[in-house]
Amino acid sequence: MESSLPSSQILDCGGSAERKNEAKNYNEVMSTLPKVKGLRGYDYYLYQGFWYDPFFLEGIMSVQDRFNPQSTDIFVSSSPKTGTTWLKALTFAILTRSRLSGSTTSSLLTKMPHDCVPFLEFQLADQNPSYRDLAIPLLSTHVPYSCLPKSIISSSCKIIYICRDAKDAFVSLWYFLAKMQRSDNVEPLPLEEAFELFCNGIANYGPYWDHVLGYWRASLEFPEKILFLTYEEMKKDTAAHVKKLAEFMGCSFTLEEEEGGGVQKIISMCSFEELSSLEVNKNAEHRTPGISSPIQNSVFFRKGEIGDWANHLTPEMGARLDDIMEKKLKGSGLKLPR
Repeated sequence: MESSLPSSQILDCGGSAERKNEAKNYNEVMSTLPKVKGLRGYDYYLYQGFWYDPFFLEGIMSVQDRFNPQSTDIFVSSSPKTGTTWLKALTFAILTRSRLSGSTTSSLLTKMPHDCVPFLEFQLADQNPSYRDLAIPLLSTHVPYSCLPKSIISSSCKIIYICRDAKDAFVSLWYFLAKMQRSDNVEPLPLEEAFELFCNGIANYGPYWDHVLGYWRASLEFPEKILFLTYEEMKKDTAAHVKKLAEFMGCSFTLEEEEGGGVQKIISMCSFEELSSLEVNKNAEHRTPGISSPIQNSVFFRKGEIGDWANHLTPEMGARLDDIMEKKLKGSGLKLPR
């Protein structure tokens, strides 16, 4: 199969002969899958009920085959552009706060959140141990629950999932992809065409509603292992959610920490305003294994606002997506903010 992925995005499968053979096998599997033109202008592949960019799909198949978690691992999970960067920052800051002293500053001040919390299907797809600090059992993923490696689902690992109103998720996703495409001198798909694809479930790791429902149902079945959050509720009462996150991860704030302003310090350090103003997030670049072109860190920080969709979608488009989500979530007991 000839990949329709642009040359600047093709995975470099270098390394061992075993790794190259695995890549060849994955490509053979991909050649049998249904495909359709996706939001980035090239083919997305339908695998186990979800659509994927070919680079991400190879990583998913690799971790399904090979990944073995630590029993203490905690996964920050989400569909793209639903609050991932913020949640990574918060969980990392909470989990590592005991390491900090008067002369030690958080890595979040010098590294972007995605470099502090490695992605399962990106950095860890080739089992390279250099991409994670084993002393910090925090990883992230966009993989739908039903597609996670069985080694994770059957383990005692914990998962923290975040989602948001589908309209804001779509607008944030479109702007993110458009910025990346323009940086490669590629004209992005018009918003209206991208919206049509999204409403038909065609997005990387989509359909969005199925992604959300998978983790929602799992959180009802395994509440001790899966914490389900919404971006809107976290913005509404961030302090309560920071304490909930700490408790869920097994590192609750002490009364002394709370009285000393420890919760608020983490909220301030991880705020959109603070993170987006850091030099590393304004002007530095983020490199993803397998993608030759670096990604500007600034593309991960657009607005972080609730309801911004109204500035980009017509009321009719908003109502259409609301109606789709309502029908897809019906009977699940889940009602997302809108």
